[in-house]
Amino acid sequence: MRVPVSMSKVALVVDDSMLIRYTVCRFLEQRGFAVESATNGAEALDVLARVCPDVIVTDLQMPKMSGGELITALKSNPQTAAIPIIIVARHDSRFAEAETRANFVIHKDVDVEAQLANALDAVLGKATRATAAGK
Repeated sequence: MRVPVSMSKVALVVDDSMLIRYTVCRFLEQRGFAVESATNGAEALDVLARVCPDVIVTDLQMPKMSGGELITALKSNPQTAAIPIIIVARHDSRFAEAETRANFVIHKDVDVEAQLANALDAVLGKATRATAAGK
């Protein structure tokens, strides 16, 4: 039985790196998520005007509006304040470790997919992730 699109979990992926965006989006789509993407925080806010994701995966260092600025905007809005946030950052990024408002941090230069699977389990729970995958 096919799960209707409206029943899918929705993820928003925000990263200025096309490779990281592609990798994360593909990983999430393979697990049953409907995925929206943006190249910076400003684009992400435009997406959030029409979509309410179950999880947001974001880089911190981006042009126009950084991930930190995006997180500030999300946390100050009651409609988006509770959405789990996963940061994707370089392993040597001091910004990621200082950002305490996110639920999870994964590193770009280490197996992104394995870390993302762990992050999804942590922020959405295994049962929720299995449901998103249609299992």
